[in-house]
Amino acid sequence: MKAGVVVFPGSNCDHDTYHVLKHVLHMETRFLWHGERTLPDLDLIVLPGGFSYGDYMRTGAIARFSPLMEGIKDFAGRGGYVLGICNGFQILQEAGLLPGAMLHNRGLKFVCRQVCLRVEASGPFTGAYSAGQILRVPIAHNEGNFYAAAGDLEQLERNSQVLFRYCSPSGQIDGRSNPNGSLNNIAGIINERKNVAGMMPHPERASEGCLGSEDGRGVFVSLMQSIQGRFSEA
Repeated sequence: MKAGVVVFPGSNCDHDTYHVLKHVLHMETRFLWHGERTLPDLDLIVLPGGFSYGDYMRTGAIARFSPLMEGIKDFAGRGGYVLGICNGFQILQEAGLLPGAMLHNRGLKFVCRQVCLRVEASGPFTGAYSAGQILRVPIAHNEGNFYAAAGDLEQLERNSQVLFRYCSPSGQIDGRSNPNGSLNNIAGIINERKNVAGMMPHPERASEGCLGSEDGRGVFVSLMQSIQGRFSEA
């Protein structure tokens, strides 16, 4: 299994993500510079968190024009798995690979803390979890307030495209457990084809016991299992 971690000017979670993929899960992993125009043979691409291009204009607005993004769009169009984490999620939205947009957090403050997430849907990115499982994963963002037009929001809910919701430790979905004002407490979604996903929380920062939580590791384990499943079907 081969994974690539995209590096944009301003990425700051690229090495964290690389570490989890290569040294924790032992996947063949390489960095992908945003200025490259061709992709190597890969099974998974991860767009990590950070502040690509300094978040000028708005988060992800400039990164979407990086030369490598055309290759990523083609990769996703062929069914390749793509995961966007935090800023990576914002970039995927700007590039049209995921619906919705990220607004400034409710309260207009940067939020950096542990949150609880409830697993909502089973699939390639969540297969290692149980439906309804509660995870403890950190967030760190200023624009993580998920917004979508009413029709798009209804479609996400109807098609079970919501992967994670912010919740209380007991799994309650309410305003008090929503750290940023996201509609329907949405913390992560997937596209209709189920091969492109984005999430604002940082699973790579909760993938080893020394970090205080291993709950995020399941996202990457789920992808490994999905890729293995493709190999067995080939």
